[in-house]
Amino acid sequence: MRDPLDIQNICATIEWMIIHKAFKFRLYPNLEQRQALERQFGSARFVFNTFLRERIDYYAAHKGEEKQGLNYYDNARLMTALKRKPEYGWLNEVNSQSLQAALRDLDTAYQNFFAGRAKFPKFKCRRDKQSYRVPQHFTLDAERGRLRIPKLRPLKIVMHRPVEGRMKNVTISRSPSGRYFASILCAVDRQDPLPKRTGGEIGLDLGLRSFLVTSEGEKVDAPQFLRRAEQKLHCLQRQLSRKQKDSQNWEKARVKVARLHEKVSNQRTDFLHQQSRRLIDENQAIYAEDLHGKGLLGGHRLARSISDAGWGKFLRQLKYKAAWHGCYFEQIDAFYPSSKVCHRCGYHRDDLTLADREWDCPECQAHHDRDVNAALNILREGRIKSEMKRRAGMARTETPGETCEGKVGLRTRKLPAFVVE
Repeated sequence: MRDPLDIQNICATIEWMIIHKAFKFRLYPNLEQRQALERQFGSARFVFNTFLRERIDYYAAHKGEEKQGLNYYDNARLMTALKRKPEYGWLNEVNSQSLQAALRDLDTAYQNFFAGRAKFPKFKCRRDKQSYRVPQHFTLDAERGRLRIPKLRPLKIVMHRPVEGRMKNVTISRSPSGRYFASILCAVDRQDPLPKRTGGEIGLDLGLRSFLVTSEGEKVDAPQFLRRAEQKLHCLQRQLSRKQKDSQNWEKARVKVARLHEKVSNQRTDFLHQQSRRLIDENQAIYAEDLHGKGLLGGHRLARSISDAGWGKFLRQLKYKAAWHGCYFEQIDAFYPSSKVCHRCGYHRDDLTLADREWDCPECQAHHDRDVNAALNILREGRIKSEMKRRAGMARTETPGETCEGKVGLRTRKLPAFVVE
């Protein structure tokens, strides 16, 4: 293995940087407020499902014509006409802007589908998570712990952290377990330069036995929250299956199952946030694999363990946190055989299986830990890729006003680069 590269972080001064952050807080509505929220949820869900069906039917009837699809403005005009009908007068009792936001969400779902970023939009179910967005006319009283939104009395909100920046909109949601939340989206302006970072470069190999292994030899065990909760989950699901559907006992058993799933999800999310922030704070550059979650979940033997690991969410957190804090983040090709290549001499071993956790290189006689060797190869490939980008001018630092690819909410920011000596 070649000597580690000497790097110098030359992140340029940020002229203007906008970061969009969402602050999620717990809500405690009373009975009257819960009933009003249910009407809001149902109306937003009705609008989304109705106009999704309208778009599907319109496309089937006008396929091949000049205009074969509806857009947001077509749906908005149809919704205005729909609200004037007496049988749909209940749509006027809820916040009209939230209904328009549901149409915006539907239009965004279609755009993401045609751009290849998502699947075709599905109809919303009343038993899943419910939500609606309030784009305007809401106020937050942090001292008294009250959130005021249209068509509703002030809601009790628990402010466990201060809100930063300018509030853009608020999304009210109800989880399947019956808990209510408010997610406040804020735009945070940052005009100060990022502090000079310490640490070096690091390569990450994600796995199932060890959640992550670094090129420095550090191993973080996989917590396997779902595996640890499986026994209790099986008991609760058996109890649910014995109840008559839609009965009161069935609803109580369903809530117990939903709360256990929510607990597992919260544990996993907290673990991923802790690990991603620690890596961002300790390093100047991070390299990882660009994993294809859909392909990995195709194998039924490891699908549950892969879902429990949460690799996709972890990489997404690394990407946006690196952009926020000035850390360089790069992903290498998912099909690069990082585990099968000797990081010292480059020998490629084709017969390596998942059961082989250690192996010896027949060329240089080096003894390898499978995961550490993969992390070292990822580090090397990441360095090569970042150097090729720098030389090709893809990571430009001299052009102000350019939006960085993959970095959400950045304006007029220069990409961090590394000088190789």
